[in-house]
Amino acid sequence: MSEPLKTTVYLDAADYQRLKVLARAQGRSTAELIREAVAAYTLAQRTPRMPSSIASGRSGRGDIAARAEELLDGLGRAPKTPAKGRR
Repeated sequence: MSEPLKTTVYLDAADYQRLKVLARAQGRSTAELIREAVAAYTLAQRTPRMPSSIASGRSGRGDIAARAEELLDGLGRAPKTPAKGRR
């Protein structure tokens, strides 16, 4: 952990009392609980990064979206087998 910075936080009296009860029950300081809560909250609020794989398969062709149905036709179907005697 880097060097902590000092700040002031204003809490409602009831919130502060609950915080003190929790800290005492856990054998920790109120400051430690506040630091932990702030760290968890800020991590949960950050904007998720897009995976680096997004757009990694660029084809360089501008017509892929327009031709999607044509290009995907037959996908998922068994391949056609040649008629008997023909190969």
